[in-house]
Amino acid sequence: MADLQDEPDAPTAAIGAPDRPRPEPTPRAEAQEPAPGSAAAPTAGPAPAPTHGPQADAPPDPLDPDVRARVTALLREHPVADGYNTLAQVLVNTPWHDVELGESSLDTDIPRLRHGGVGAQFWSLMVPADCPDPVSATLERVDRIRTLVDACPEGLRLAQAVGDLADARNHGRIASLFGPVAAHALGDSLGTVRAYHALGVRAVALTATTSWTRTGLTRFGQEAVREFNRLGMLIDLSGAAPETARDILGAANAPLIFTRSSARALTDHPLNVTDELVAGLPENGGVCLVSFAPAQVARAGRPACTEDVADHIQHLRDVVGPEHIGLSGGYGLTGDAPRTVGLEDASCYPVLLAELIDRGWDDTDLAALTWGNLARVIRDVDFAARAAQPRRGPSTATIEDLDPR
Repeated sequence: MADLQDEPDAPTAAIGAPDRPRPEPTPRAEAQEPAPGSAAAPTAGPAPAPTHGPQADAPPDPLDPDVRARVTALLREHPVADGYNTLAQVLVNTPWHDVELGESSLDTDIPRLRHGGVGAQFWSLMVPADCPDPVSATLERVDRIRTLVDACPEGLRLAQAVGDLADARNHGRIASLFGPVAAHALGDSLGTVRAYHALGVRAVALTATTSWTRTGLTRFGQEAVREFNRLGMLIDLSGAAPETARDILGAANAPLIFTRSSARALTDHPLNVTDELVAGLPENGGVCLVSFAPAQVARAGRPACTEDVADHIQHLRDVVGPEHIGLSGGYGLTGDAPRTVGLEDASCYPVLLAELIDRGWDDTDLAALTWGNLARVIRDVDFAARAAQPRRGPSTATIEDLDPR
């Protein structure tokens, strides 16, 4: 079960520097100086600032050189595994954006993901609660993201298990995971769940948008949770009704995640999580991915800033410990969307890490925050599915059978 193991101890490729064939060594006596104006050979280290899009004319680095060096070294070994990016929705509406080379009208493109040290990204497939045909709309998002991954083989790589995460990271690609899918896009059908899984979807959000998730889990909801665990799909509690989240914590046989939740104790927002609810994560083994969205972190009527996000991370760390928190940039937005000051686009994760370093975080806890915790959850969900599948076949239960009206 090599794919269930943690990443190998071998050095990894630089984030954003795709693997290249190793050149034949040149005899020292015949080595040539670079021609004037030519580019130097690439070296291991962080990706350079993008030459396309809004980062091309970026101001001087705001970070202290020593802090920048520390963050760079950390992200080389432990890149960011981010839990929520909504780019799929933008690509459905305006598919001509140049995500590979740089796109000034968005806050996400491959150059900025690389510059931010991102090694894995969940691409959200969520559709609005009032969407007239949520299944078709979700499939359209799956198609757009799959097309994007296929079109950018030097930057992105499809990931469906923790072994794929490590493989993508070690080859300088950004591991791309599909999900979460909204509960109302499942069509009240476990067959639809399996179809999504076959397409590569690996997370589902049990929002309060169906009859079986509205206030607690019904019998069909409990069966759905068992099927998610059997398939190895992560269950997302962001936006779940409190009663439903508590029921899922009791019923799940695998770790759970909040893909985009900050602390309700600091900012009262529907997607944020209470201390009482998040306190159940350590026993479950799950992780809360802290959102950067300004509406979820702003306090005292002032614009949201990097320090606010750090406050939410620190608060949740105090509640559940450093092993159960991660990052959720909430990027994938158009240029006119509200932004958290200092974290305006996908290149800005180092700014947040520098703030945490200033607050005394050590590299072990930072590595858990960026990569280790979410990678562990994905590994453990995989392991639970492999353990369950010999004992349990695909469920043929229907909502009509279990939740008769």
